[in-house]
Amino acid sequence: MSTEINELDYRMLRNECNPEIFDFSDTSEVEPFHGIIGQDRAVQAMEFGLRVKIRGYNLYLSGATGTGKTSYAQNHIKKIALQQRIPDDWCYVFNFGKPNQPMAISLPAGTGKIFQKDMDEFVKILRLEISKAFDSEDYEKEKASIEKEYEGKRSLLIDKLNEDASKHGFKVKTTNAGIYFLPVVEGKTLSEKEYGELDENAKLELNERSDIIQRETMDIIRKIRNVERDAEAKVAEWENKIALYAVGMHINDLKEKYKDYEKISEYLGNVQEDILSNLDDFREEDVPYEQQQLIVPWMKSSTDSVTDRYKVNLLVDNSELDGAPVIADFNPTFYNLLGKLEYENEFGTMTTHFTMIKAGLFHQANGGYLILQAKDVLNNVQSWEALKRVLRTKQINIENMKEQMGLVAVSALKPEPIPINVKVVLVGSEYLYQLLYQYDEDFKKLFKIKVDFDEEMDRSRENIIKLVQFISSFCHKEETLHFDKTGLAGVVEYSSRLVEDQSKLSTRFNEIVEILCESCAWAEIEGDCIVSGRHVKKAVQEKNYRSDKYDRKLLSLLEDGTIMIDTDGEVIGQINGLSILDMGDYSFGKPSRITANTYIGESGIVNIEREIEMSGTSHTKGVLILSGYIGQKYAQEMPLSLSGSLCFEQLYSGVDGDSASSAELYAIISSLAEIPIKQYIAVTGSVNQKGEIQPIGGVTNKIEGFFQLCKVRGLNGKQGVIIPHQNIKNLVLSDEVIEAVRDGNFHIYPVKTIDQGIEILTGVKAGQKRQDGTYPQRTVNYLVYEKLKKFAKTVSSFGRDDKK
Repeated sequence: MSTEINELDYRMLRNECNPEIFDFSDTSEVEPFHGIIGQDRAVQAMEFGLRVKIRGYNLYLSGATGTGKTSYAQNHIKKIALQQRIPDDWCYVFNFGKPNQPMAISLPAGTGKIFQKDMDEFVKILRLEISKAFDSEDYEKEKASIEKEYEGKRSLLIDKLNEDASKHGFKVKTTNAGIYFLPVVEGKTLSEKEYGELDENAKLELNERSDIIQRETMDIIRKIRNVERDAEAKVAEWENKIALYAVGMHINDLKEKYKDYEKISEYLGNVQEDILSNLDDFREEDVPYEQQQLIVPWMKSSTDSVTDRYKVNLLVDNSELDGAPVIADFNPTFYNLLGKLEYENEFGTMTTHFTMIKAGLFHQANGGYLILQAKDVLNNVQSWEALKRVLRTKQINIENMKEQMGLVAVSALKPEPIPINVKVVLVGSEYLYQLLYQYDEDFKKLFKIKVDFDEEMDRSRENIIKLVQFISSFCHKEETLHFDKTGLAGVVEYSSRLVEDQSKLSTRFNEIVEILCESCAWAEIEGDCIVSGRHVKKAVQEKNYRSDKYDRKLLSLLEDGTIMIDTDGEVIGQINGLSILDMGDYSFGKPSRITANTYIGESGIVNIEREIEMSGTSHTKGVLILSGYIGQKYAQEMPLSLSGSLCFEQLYSGVDGDSASSAELYAIISSLAEIPIKQYIAVTGSVNQKGEIQPIGGVTNKIEGFFQLCKVRGLNGKQGVIIPHQNIKNLVLSDEVIEAVRDGNFHIYPVKTIDQGIEILTGVKAGQKRQDGTYPQRTVNYLVYEKLKKFAKTVSSFGRDDKK
């Protein structure tokens, strides 16, 4: 053979972790690690994004699930928030000028609940103090004095009015409804009945005299009414003085206490004016308990009390905070984000009150940080638009979606917007980030900092030690068994297997924690006091066993021949390709029979899966590349007259990816050269138009999948797998595969070119092209070239014969 076959040594099939690299006996001796491992890029971006205070520099944490994005964000931001100022409290109070627009007031942290308590105490004593003031003897004396003074003036005017009226035969009668003139006939005041019995002439005469007296006494009547109004004004003025004396001291105390807050001083002045304007509401006698029971429940109202206007709705209370708030939420609905107005059904109409305004996540996070899951926000379209609107306008408007849509009749209430200063942190996948960046023009303006979390990190000693410290922190936090050296080495190797790279470790700590938990459980089940490498392997095996039902079913079908795969012998135009089946929680590799037929024609390579629309774009591209390779290598001096068909046998679902393209090319070459391919060697790897083998994914699972089939049928020492040489670093194979390779029962061949692979598969030299454009005889390439030359001549002569 012209090309030496380099088989991989078993020591290259996994980067084993030597337990002796650890200078301690178990994790109980290791200092726990608090932080995030292997995310230097993300940490640097996070630090920068949190320091920028300019609008639009919110953060998007991008990466795979399980890399610790959310927990890191919460822990790291909380540390930063502790060093920052505690934001103000926010209250809503009644707006006396515009009752439907509650007024927002900010106060230093902790002052809000004091102000609320002060107003509650003020409301409690308000009715009591006013009632007490109006029940005093001084009030009654002064009121009686005012009434007596004005009653004397009124009596003099009434006497004058009576005197004038009697001259015209009338008597004056005064009631609460007004002043009346009653006719007097023969010294007797006529009743209404007697007046009705008079003849029309007498009535006419009385009416004429009544008009005269009314005109003549109009000035006196006007003076009487002025006296009554003056008396009422005088009494009201005195009552205001009494009331002001009763509550003024308390109002002044509050004004003095909050003199540094202009908005509160203005509000307290309005409260005082409102109290004086509604004194009658405070002087009403309390309804007895028996009468309260007779009130129909639906006639009661939460806003019936006039004192409700003087309450304080403490929307945000930051008195318990240490530093800036850090709010994380997983249910960011529209109302949870912006807050809401609660309603009560009163007489068929939904009514509300400023005391029924409830805070949202933005209110709670104001002055700090809000952490949300991007998927949760986007699942609520209204929430996403609301979030962007708040970040654009820098203020929170509490709105009612139902009112906007006209779905329900509600009483209008428009709370004053609250200015906001918040840093929003969205946590999501790379896919969502790209979608938002491409299709939402606001996203790139509002979330300018991308914090990109990687799924892997270098397998350096530093990172291994940090991983060990992470395991130590897990053991201390969960109060579970500790890991010894072999257990730690097992976790390190499992971490590399997760990313399928000997030089990397996984940062999907959620999956690592699962193995830690299950390893501890198996150690406890077996009665051991420490977790060793044996328990870690057991945990991994049992975890796979719980999910490998379909893997085992397929293996059974392969073993009994239901799905036809040869693992012995040689066949022309037939090869075992390797593919990955992904079940979501479990992925596994399995061989697939690929067959190729070639014949004279000009159709090129026909992909049967593509013709029946079962081929994905990547697979179709891989097949088309094969024609390019064959044409470039063999048809430089003659036309390519080839038709061929490729098929994945017994495939009843779609196929995608180009990892089988090299296997497909080997099958075509075998068919053209009429040289059989060894069925006990499976192939994976893609190929380019130059015949170079390219790396693929899932190489470990693919090898193990073919190995399992060979194992159940019996290892014969000839079986193996051809892989791209670039995938050597991706090998993290199981113990049983490594043992089989070590014992010479299984083989793994890395190749760089198609020529190398075809020599392994056929045992025949590939043959390098000479300077004269020919290939050495009895080589694979020579046989292919001669077959294609024969096809070209046949097609050419067939055309001439047809013309003759």
